[in-house]
Amino acid sequence: MITLYTAATPNGYKASVALEEMGLPYEVRRIDLIAGEQKQPWFLALNPNGRIPVIVDEGFPVFESGAILIYLAEKTGQLMPTDARGRSRVIQWLMFQMGGIGPMMGQANVFYRYFPERIQPAIDRYHGEVRRLFGVIDNHLKDHEWLAGDYSIADIANWCWTRTARWSGVDPEPYANLARWHRAIAGRPAVIRGIAVPEDTSKRLADTADGARFAESARKLVEMGKTS
Repeated sequence: MITLYTAATPNGYKASVALEEMGLPYEVRRIDLIAGEQKQPWFLALNPNGRIPVIVDEGFPVFESGAILIYLAEKTGQLMPTDARGRSRVIQWLMFQMGGIGPMMGQANVFYRYFPERIQPAIDRYHGEVRRLFGVIDNHLKDHEWLAGDYSIADIANWCWTRTARWSGVDPEPYANLARWHRAIAGRPAVIRGIAVPEDTSKRLADTADGARFAESARKLVEMGKTS
C-alpha cells in the first residue's frame, strides 16, 4: 500500500490525480502546512527538503512531485510511453511544468495574493511570464489533443497548475486551445476524485471568503518561510 503525504496544493494534486488515474490503492496522510508539520524531523527523514507531496511505497520514499509521477508511471506502465522518444516527449513537458509553469505561477501567487506589500513590477513580471508560458501550451495544443502524444503524466502536471490561473491573477480565457484541454481533463472521473484529496479547493479558487481565509494562511506561510 502506498502512503501519500500531501496537502491541498497543485503539487499535491499532481500525485493524488496520478494515483487515481492509475488505479493504485493508497492511503492519505494530510500534512498541516500551517503548523509546520512538513518541517518536523520525521517528515524530513522522508523528504530532506521539507515539501509535499511525498509517497512511501512499501518503505521506499519518493519526494518531488515530478519524480513521483515518473516513479508511478514506470511502476505501473501507465501514462508514459516506454520507447525512448515517447518517454522523452512526456518528460520534456513535465520539465516544462516543473521548471516554468510551477515556479512562475508560484511566484505570481506570492506577489499577487500573499505578499504583504503590493510590488507591482514583480506582479507584472510574473504575470507576464505566466501568460507567455500559457501561450506556449496554447500554441502547441492547436495541433495536438494532449501535450505529448496520448494523455500522460505531463498533462496531469501542467493541468494541476494551469487550472489555478485566476488565483494567480491571470485570465485563461484568451487561450482557446488551453481551455479545450482544461475541460477535457477536468471531466475525467479520476481527476475529479484526485482533486478532492485531501480536499477540493474549488471554492477557494473562485475567490470567495474561503479564498480570503486561505490567502491569509498562505501569507503566514510566506512570512515564516514554510511554503510547500
